[in-house]
Amino acid sequence: MNFPTDLKYTKDHEWIRVEGDVAYVGITDYAQSELGEIVFVDITTVGETVAKEAVFGTIEAVKTVSDLFMPAGGMVLEVNAELEDAPELVNEDAYGKGWLIKISVSDAGELEDLLSAEDYQKLIAK
Repeated sequence: MNFPTDLKYTKDHEWIRVEGDVAYVGITDYAQSELGEIVFVDITTVGETVAKEAVFGTIEAVKTVSDLFMPAGGMVLEVNAELEDAPELVNEDAYGKGWLIKISVSDAGELEDLLSAEDYQKLIAK
């Protein structure tokens, strides 16, 4: 299983990667493996400011639907348009082509509360 060290992680299995003024958000490799085959991603919060830990959408697998939680508060700038026709990208490349949303982080201080790759691995090992 893959745990990139340049990302921050949440206890709810989302990741965030900050690149300048924007950040990419997705679900972890662990989360996609637990969900199984992803068949649909439903995110309707583009243009909205969503608080940290609030739901920004849902992800549907063959057997279940799960809420998606914001790792840090911010405005949802963009949804990964490729997922509309190819939601399986989340399974195939959770940290790359399978990103879910791009956001503008409201308070960079909120990132300090997130887990490092090492801490996230400890969380899921329990």
